[in-house]
Amino acid sequence: MKEMNGNIDEVTLIDNWQQVSKQMKQACDHADRQADNVMLLAVSKTKPADMIATLAKQGQRDFGENYLQEAIEKITELKAQPVGKSIVWHYIGSIQRNKTRDIAEHFDWVQTVERDIIARRLSDQRPADLPPLNVLIQLNIDNEDSKSGCLPAQLPELITAIKGYERLQLRGLMIIPAKANTDAFARTKQLFEEVKVDYPELDNWDTLSMGMSGDMAEAIENGTTMVRVGTAIFGQRA
Repeated sequence: MKEMNGNIDEVTLIDNWQQVSKQMKQACDHADRQADNVMLLAVSKTKPADMIATLAKQGQRDFGENYLQEAIEKITELKAQPVGKSIVWHYIGSIQRNKTRDIAEHFDWVQTVERDIIARRLSDQRPADLPPLNVLIQLNIDNEDSKSGCLPAQLPELITAIKGYERLQLRGLMIIPAKANTDAFARTKQLFEEVKVDYPELDNWDTLSMGMSGDMAEAIENGTTMVRVGTAIFGQRA
């Protein structure tokens, strides 16, 4: 049994990933949705590159990282391996202005865009030899002081700004709802559909990132296209 640099062995890691994938499929069946319409984002923050490589070899493509310097080290290490070519990297942490260049240069997706200044810097600093950066607007759907994200009332202004940036591809919304607000998923889905009607020029408006291990089934029931799962796959932080 191969020991990982994290806190679980390889067999347990693969089994965890398979169990989460199975739970997602069951939730999709219950919601009468196609399982391939919901993506699993494996949240690999604080976990070593060899754990990511193990899951990539099993077919997991999308990985989410919160901590920039740690992520860049793993991205660089894995790019040197054949399996690294298949990995799609998502930045899901907070964004300060001094981080935008590194994020624009290393990631395929950014899920935490909440201000025009950050979007503009990401676009300006996206290398010309890379495809446009896929971005999601982080929405503070429950207006919590402790959460990042733009408020629903600010959404039209931010969409209008982002859709004008040539090096960004606006794909949808991301939320982290308040624990007590069980209708946050439904409200976000409604906003998502309203944007689709109001901005028909957004050809790739197709992604709702909502739901984690504890509320995955409810998010899938309400139309999420991407669930973010960390601990249930990788175990507790080492």
